[in-house]
Amino acid sequence: MAFDIDMIKKVYETIVERVDKAREITGKPLTLSEKILYSHLWDGTANKAFVRGKDYVDFAPDRIACQDATAQMALLQFMQAGKSKVAVPTTVHCDHLIQAKVGATTDLQFAMNNSSEVFNFLESVSNKYGIGFWKPGAGIIHQVVLENYAFPGGMMIGTDSHTVNAGGLGMVAIGVGGADAVDVMAGMPWELKFPKLIGVKLTGKISGWAAPKDVILKVAGIVSAKGGTGAIVEYFGPGAVSMSCTGKGTICNMGAEIGATTSTFGYDESMERYLRATDRADVADAANEVKDYLTGDAEVYANPEQYFDQVIEINLSELGPLLNGPFTPDLSTTVGSEMTGRAQEKDWPLQVEWGLIGSCTNSSYEDLSRASSVAQQALDKGIKMKSELGINPGSEQVRYTAERDGILDIFEKLDAKIFTNACGPCIGQWARYSDPKNAPKNSIVHSFNRNFAKRADGNPNTHAFVASPEITAAIAIAGRLDFNPMTDTLINENGEEVMLDEPTGWELPPKGFDVKDNGYLAPEEDGSGVVVTVADDSERLQLLTPFVPLGDAITGAKLLIKAHGKCTTDHISMAGPWLRFRGHLDNIANNTLIGAVNAFNMKTNFVKSQLDGEYDAVPKTQRAYKAAGIKTIVVGDHNYGEGSSREHAAMQPRHLGVAAVIVKSFARIHETNLKKQGMLGLTFANENDYDLIQEDDTFNFLDLNEFAPGKPLTIEAVHADGSKDVILANHTYNQSQIDWYNEGSALNLIKKENNA
Repeated sequence: MAFDIDMIKKVYETIVERVDKAREITGKPLTLSEKILYSHLWDGTANKAFVRGKDYVDFAPDRIACQDATAQMALLQFMQAGKSKVAVPTTVHCDHLIQAKVGATTDLQFAMNNSSEVFNFLESVSNKYGIGFWKPGAGIIHQVVLENYAFPGGMMIGTDSHTVNAGGLGMVAIGVGGADAVDVMAGMPWELKFPKLIGVKLTGKISGWAAPKDVILKVAGIVSAKGGTGAIVEYFGPGAVSMSCTGKGTICNMGAEIGATTSTFGYDESMERYLRATDRADVADAANEVKDYLTGDAEVYANPEQYFDQVIEINLSELGPLLNGPFTPDLSTTVGSEMTGRAQEKDWPLQVEWGLIGSCTNSSYEDLSRASSVAQQALDKGIKMKSELGINPGSEQVRYTAERDGILDIFEKLDAKIFTNACGPCIGQWARYSDPKNAPKNSIVHSFNRNFAKRADGNPNTHAFVASPEITAAIAIAGRLDFNPMTDTLINENGEEVMLDEPTGWELPPKGFDVKDNGYLAPEEDGSGVVVTVADDSERLQLLTPFVPLGDAITGAKLLIKAHGKCTTDHISMAGPWLRFRGHLDNIANNTLIGAVNAFNMKTNFVKSQLDGEYDAVPKTQRAYKAAGIKTIVVGDHNYGEGSSREHAAMQPRHLGVAAVIVKSFARIHETNLKKQGMLGLTFANENDYDLIQEDDTFNFLDLNEFAPGKPLTIEAVHADGSKDVILANHTYNQSQIDWYNEGSALNLIKKENNA
């Protein structure tokens, strides 16, 4: 039986009336995305048609999921909200703080010893406030959500950008910062600009070496890393129906890499099969009663150009395996000869040192079974592995079942390392090098979603390429980046030329799923007696102090850094070894913007202080400004803050005294996070004004006292020689968000309203 079945049934009880009313109000057939959005309005039934990409709308999500790295700050904020229990079903999943090094058992025990303070804090807070807790080793948040909580037609938010994985089960599932989650936990509406819609029509059927992963790798190559910003991507067509539920999840998961708000698929038989296989027949039965409301209207899919803002069509029968990377997830290369040419041109290392299979994107039973069919051939055909291989199962249920069915044994016979059911290398929790910064240039291939520089192992010289689990396994066996399993031969231990056969596998385990201990701890019914303690001298956890409003008269602000090129949340607040400080704002602030490239010297973590003219680390320079009572600004390029949803990338600059971030364009989640923390997130009205910013600039906000929706702000940039440039800065703040700014943060406003 499913978790929260009564809540799910209530969603289905209201969806018919609400969708019918939305059709009437809009005067047109509806996409699946619109059905879910309109059926989750905070005010209930729709009374107006919302304008995509313009109207801010209040929603009522059905549930929340938090991973351990972001949950710390989210729960520290919720503890200040004045509530005794979360208002909607919420879960915490311990998957980020487990390093991959030796193997599952040793690595998990090390994490338990090293992070016990954090795990105990998360467990006690969960117990106190009615939050479900998934222990370390239980699995990766998004795979666990897909197996236990996702349901067709639902809406959820999560404090991780890959929350979108639940779109594989027909949800609108959106990654947010912790402050957004706190709103919903506290029983308040969640605000989102009504998304634009991108339709992806899938025809044909995947076969051979192609996999669902190749669909999103193809889409990423088409639309770029920011092409989905502000939009929901909705997949449909016969090709969509032909794919497995977990394959759909893979596609939705990596939609975060094109900046999409989320991605989703309509309810179909593959989702029903998955629900029943994961002991949720009650959800499948309830969904079947309203199944026409859990997919887009037929008229929409017949004439998609009339109903979507953009339509992409992909023939799956023509799709071949792809490799995306390095250093960006949207650079697509076809396996084989195209990769040979491009690698030689770009001087990418052709030898592959590691293949990594898993992460929240590709760690299902189906993924492991298909990759193991390739690995089995290395054993059967006498092929010696040329690369090392690492495996991260997605959940304890997947791991236990895969072990029972002999899948993990195949990998182990090839000396693969079976890591913990956790994120591991995908988020930088990979102890590959003792000195990552000085590690050699190399290539790796993985089935993860992100491949920014330093992402997996901290080595800026690691060229990481994203591929399907099947191709990752094949390339790891061959040891060459340009290996094409469809055409190339390998020499086995007997000197014979052999080829790999096409991968095979199971959509679902033939013997069904099984698990002894799934790692779930239910909270106490009444948590009022649970005591949550945070030691004053803790290095890992720190109770929060409310931010002070920045005011309506910012003058004399100094430039902290002008970031050049790609500046992701990894650059602003790195993961890896810094994850240990995610619950301690002041300590983690010591990594603020250390990965951003200074446009004036093209170095990282090396900026000029206008206090003494000396160059030093970004956090140290900023702390000196803060001590002197001087506000600062950060200037950035396009798609600033892409990548992870981590709100630390907004909270850390705010904590250190940064008042405003002015960029050419923002990634959606980061822009919202800045607003939530009471900062100014602004964009150049003329993006060429980025070039006007000089290293010794001082900034005066000339009309901040007139801060209002739709009204640009005027900023005076005073250069060292006394000359000035006046810059017009756009913003997307509505009145509620301006109220956040005026109160110092959204959390301050929540507390004020709760105490009123």
